[in-house]
Amino acid sequence: MRRMRSLRAALTAAATAVAALGLAVVSGAPAQAATPLPAHVFAPYFESWTGESPAALSAQSGAKHLTMAFLQTATKGSCTAYWNGDTSLPIDTKSFGADIKTIQGRGGDVIASFGGYTADTTGTEIADSCADVDQIAAVYQKVITTYDIPRLDMDIEVDALDNTAGIDRRNKAIKKVQDWAASTGRELEISYTLPSTTRGLAASGLALLRNAVANGARVDVANIMTFDYYDNAQHDMAQDTKTAAQGLYDQLAKLYPGKTPDQLWGMIGVTEMPGVDDFGPAETFTVANAKEVYAWAVSKKINTLSFWALQRDNGKCPGGGARDDCSGIEQGTWDFSRIFAPFTSGGTAPSDDFSLAASPAAATLKAGNSATSTLKTAVTAGTARTITLTVSGAPTGVTASLSPTSVTAGGTSTLTVSTTTAVVNGTYDIVVTGTSPQASHSTTYSLTITGGSGNQCTAAPWSSGAIYTAGQQVSHKGHTWKAKWWTTGEEPGTTGQWGVWQDLGAC
Repeated sequence: MRRMRSLRAALTAAATAVAALGLAVVSGAPAQAATPLPAHVFAPYFESWTGESPAALSAQSGAKHLTMAFLQTATKGSCTAYWNGDTSLPIDTKSFGADIKTIQGRGGDVIASFGGYTADTTGTEIADSCADVDQIAAVYQKVITTYDIPRLDMDIEVDALDNTAGIDRRNKAIKKVQDWAASTGRELEISYTLPSTTRGLAASGLALLRNAVANGARVDVANIMTFDYYDNAQHDMAQDTKTAAQGLYDQLAKLYPGKTPDQLWGMIGVTEMPGVDDFGPAETFTVANAKEVYAWAVSKKINTLSFWALQRDNGKCPGGGARDDCSGIEQGTWDFSRIFAPFTSGGTAPSDDFSLAASPAAATLKAGNSATSTLKTAVTAGTARTITLTVSGAPTGVTASLSPTSVTAGGTSTLTVSTTTAVVNGTYDIVVTGTSPQASHSTTYSLTITGGSGNQCTAAPWSSGAIYTAGQQVSHKGHTWKAKWWTTGEEPGTTGQWGVWQDLGAC
């Protein structure tokens, strides 16, 4: 998958080492054999460079299993892997260990993913970078035992698909670590995540799997990326998922002639990209597409459902292009996660469900003025139910109201935001939540106030593109914040008390 990585990837380990207060304590004792993953699992990718807590977002989204992206070397030629290639985030329980234990304690688990677009184009994917098969296998083993996890994922694309030496080293190392796991009684699965056409793997992806067979490396899951086709065509993304997976099935049947149809479907994974993908609007995966793919995946009994990425599962940037923090379409927060989550237990998605979105989703007001936004609901499954709407997050000097306060799915409501001159300048998130008998969704309306006469902030406003060093102060959403260390692109107030920004109070 593409990593639209900004300078915020350089966040120090302090932002993620502790992650969030109250996470499980990690023991220094040797890891025990991991619990196997369910036969059918939903495990969206988590962007591990953002400074956010995977355990917190897992709980918020309902995604009990996560695929952590990505492990890679810091420099080409190295045999040492780090999270995001960041030397401050080694393979150690101090890096995400508490989060992973917390997720496991809730009945979920984590899949560690090696590679990704950035590593695969810079020679820092571990098998492309390191020429020693034994050292590559040792890295795989270290990840497994450090985090006590049951599956490793290899996200191989672009240049790494053409690196035949790296492909051969990787599969030889996989075979070694599988032999080690078998000798110790440990359950271990290997998945390959590969780009796809609408008719299955391209020749390079198929050659990679053939090399795995030749090396005796067992591939438990062949996971295809059903997006970024880049063929300049208009796509029905749900239909293309089905044809791509059928093409993969036919390819696997030839590679593994001894497997039954159920076994072949049981080794297939599908990874979507919610909303607008890297190519553009012609390849847009909608909430309706997700419902269709979910029903198909259940019927075929495939192994894995996933998407790129958890932090994109929100409607903060409707009408935009591909971003790493939103989908680019109108949707409620966690809409895609909630549709796919029941796949893990083999259950069904909510029979009567809806979406909720604000249009427009943001406004800038001079204090004393007002604005409105239309809250749109739509039926995404089953029949229309009554949705009760509530609003929260308005600061002192701002009134937010809804009319009507309940609608039938498919209807609209109007959010009215009124301000007084006494309001404090800043940007505020007004959250509207819709609740039906079977589901709950929320959407955010971003309100920026100027010209207020309330207690005003004297520090310069925070800018997402600016670089801040320890001790520098900014104003954001009516509060003053002080940086604890070097940072850029990390929004004050989003990472909790253990994050980079210290809240100095309202201003």
